[in-house]
Amino acid sequence: MSSIDQLDKNFQVKSIIRDKLNFFSSLDAPFRIHGLISTEEGFVRMPKETAAAVNEGVSVLFRSTAGGRLRFRTDSPQIAIRAKMANIGKMPHFALSGSAGFDLYEDNFCRDGLYQGSVYCGTFMPPFDIVDGYESMITLLGVKERDLTIHFPLYSDVLSLEIGLCEGSSLLPAADYARNLPIVYYGSSITQGGCASRPGNCYENIISRRLSCDHVNLGFSGSARGEDVIADYIADLPMSIFVYDYDHNAPSVEHLRSTHEPMFRRIRRKNPLLPVVMVSRPQPNPTEEELLRRDIVRATYENALTDGDKNVWFIDGTQIMRQFGGDSGTVDNCHPNDLGFMCMAKAIGDVVEQILNRLYPL
Repeated sequence: MSSIDQLDKNFQVKSIIRDKLNFFSSLDAPFRIHGLISTEEGFVRMPKETAAAVNEGVSVLFRSTAGGRLRFRTDSPQIAIRAKMANIGKMPHFALSGSAGFDLYEDNFCRDGLYQGSVYCGTFMPPFDIVDGYESMITLLGVKERDLTIHFPLYSDVLSLEIGLCEGSSLLPAADYARNLPIVYYGSSITQGGCASRPGNCYENIISRRLSCDHVNLGFSGSARGEDVIADYIADLPMSIFVYDYDHNAPSVEHLRSTHEPMFRRIRRKNPLLPVVMVSRPQPNPTEEELLRRDIVRATYENALTDGDKNVWFIDGTQIMRQFGGDSGTVDNCHPNDLGFMCMAKAIGDVVEQILNRLYPL
């Protein structure tokens, strides 16, 4: 019986023409890595010692490359990757292209040089039998200089990444983000990106492209519980905005009640003017318990307002997916699909844009 990639060429994984490409390490200039730290053990999202001190889940998931991006400029009409990977994320309800794939986007500029968002160029599609990495190539239309972004996998560990470009092609730094001071996101598997069909559709990545802003993804699947260790780590990070929504990982209502406001106050003490956005879980059909959890998050916000804090925002998660799609926005009544992430990117992105325009007007 013929396989689907034999019946439909659009399902084929593109092969690489090695004799026409030169490969470069993503760690070398002029490539720029965003949202990740390079170590001898591969890319990570936070220091190993800190991750180990938070909890067992974070000590594993800090190696997942959610939110990682590689930026560069080239006129090469073909872009290839050669990735070495470990701990490939494979789940029944999560597309492999999202958990283990890389996405390619091209920045779009108008004639006067103003940034107008990014255009999706394709996904470096992982093979179904991926074990420890893969190679893939995307062919672009025409030869012209482009500012490109490669989004890293959401639920896999990347040990190294090389970029293949056509011989004789230019290689330069991409333009800086319009807002270089990162937004820091902290939360659950949803924050990490489960279950976007590809990395570029994780809501933080959508916001980053829409607003030309850097960010750090500190979403830890099943392991975001608002501990003092993670709060102190985040408090010391350079950031323009802090967004947190770990409601789903708080093991009980009482746990959320006992940690949510203390986490905010712990970060606020070191960052008295930092804009902080509080989000309750994105659930369009909430149970009584979920409404109670939402009200706990809102109480942190209202208490801050009562104390005279003018740099706090609250987003009611029960309203996020009602913009379009409703309960069609998840794969399992919990994790967003692409529609759900678009809803989150709109709701959270509108608030982030309002804050950034006030702090860093373009």
